[in-house]
Amino acid sequence: MSDVMLAVDGWAVHLPGRSLADLPGSPPEPACPPENAKEVLGRKGLLGKEPSTRLALCAVHRALGLPPGPLAEPLPDVDGTAVVVASNLGNVQTVCNVLSDMRERSGSVVSPMDAPNASSNVIASSIAIRYGYAGPNLTVCSGATAGLDAVRLAALVLRSGRAKRAVVVGVEPADPVAVELAGLRPGTPKELTAGAACVLLSLPGGAPAASGLRCGPVTRHGQRPPAAEPDTGELYGAAGVVQLAAAAARMSASADSAPSTLSCGDTVDGWSSLELWRTAA
Repeated sequence: MSDVMLAVDGWAVHLPGRSLADLPGSPPEPACPPENAKEVLGRKGLLGKEPSTRLALCAVHRALGLPPGPLAEPLPDVDGTAVVVASNLGNVQTVCNVLSDMRERSGSVVSPMDAPNASSNVIASSIAIRYGYAGPNLTVCSGATAGLDAVRLAALVLRSGRAKRAVVVGVEPADPVAVELAGLRPGTPKELTAGAACVLLSLPGGAPAASGLRCGPVTRHGQRPPAAEPDTGELYGAAGVVQLAAAAARMSASADSAPSTLSCGDTVDGWSSLELWRTAA
């Protein structure tokens, strides 16, 4: 399954404060922080959603090419669409808060708004519920290679016939708990950056993607492979998806047809890489 080639049908990068002038795939104006996600998603359905979920929803909304605000009508082909999310620290602050409340007082004091957010799959399930996706729904928490591990898992789901399209999302928060935990990792070069990205993937052979972009396979490495990447900050588990979305945006807007190699990982978790290229017209 590791040699599956995928079509890249859509992408979006959503790093708060970054715009298209800073990073390919970003919105024309600086991307909104999670507390202002209503600018992209509308107000309905955001109550109780934590920062990572809001950032992920913004990235998905933009990757789908939807106008700002809630869905005007159901999306097509939702039964055959999978959601795969890469995030190591997405809901860690909520988990810590819930545990602290239970230890210091009792389970009865845990807010009904917080309890669902303690699920490790809350980001992926929130995406599926909002957009009606009924395919496989998965979260990858595999460390610094999680972003490209999610792409590899999406390829497996598609090749097995369990879905026709995969919405792959990488997202990490930058709340105090997440920043402290990320800082404990050996060799962490910089403070954790909050952000999300989304890529829409499918198997070649269906309706042709307007981009003509293809990616895969994901390759594991013991040392960091050579790769030309933009500076996106320390995105931990989201890095691989952000790199893929940014590279897809750059190649789509450029006449350069040379393949692009991107990577994610660190000295503890190892490295993964992926090649992205444009097919002949």
